[in-house]
Amino acid sequence: MTDIATTLDLAPQARIVARLAAGVRDEQLDGPTPCPRYAVRNLLGHLTHLAVAFRDAARKDLGPTTDTNPDATLPELPTGWREELPTALDALAEAWRDPAARTGMTRAGGIDLPGEIAVAVAADELVVHGWDLARATGQEYAPDPAAVRASHAFLRAAAEEADGGGGGIFGPVVPVPKDAPLLARTVGLSGRDPGWTP
Repeated sequence: MTDIATTLDLAPQARIVARLAAGVRDEQLDGPTPCPRYAVRNLLGHLTHLAVAFRDAARKDLGPTTDTNPDATLPELPTGWREELPTALDALAEAWRDPAARTGMTRAGGIDLPGEIAVAVAADELVVHGWDLARATGQEYAPDPAAVRASHAFLRAAAEEADGGGGGIFGPVVPVPKDAPLLARTVGLSGRDPGWTP
């Protein structure tokens, strides 16, 4: 994880997620996603909130944005989300370019964690929720390879720590063939079926 913490640039994956969001049509906002409780609008709301939260986590600007458990309420989609989300994603990536963001402790989602882990969690959020959004809205998805590697390493470590590999932090791991593409294996570790369709 240390190599990831020192070299990972979140900007390529943040731009990919912003492009996916821009491709969402208004009539798709109430459609289902791989996140059981979330419609597309809730997923976009979650992405907006998490971008702000992880930006502030990088800056060590701890407060309401970093203290709130994302599962506490169903995320609402801000009225100006088409402008707010890409701006927040850009700010997230920029904040994590500061080496100080990756040192010491910070907080996200109400959980205290080392900066070097927080950047991997941010990558995981962007990769997995990018996949969610692409699948839910029928868009092509080619995530940033470095972000996928960071996400996979984070989720694999979390699953192994949970119970020897069978459980994950976002739900039971979905078995995926060992020779499947890394993205599919990452999605499975996140508790999602890589074959999910609306």
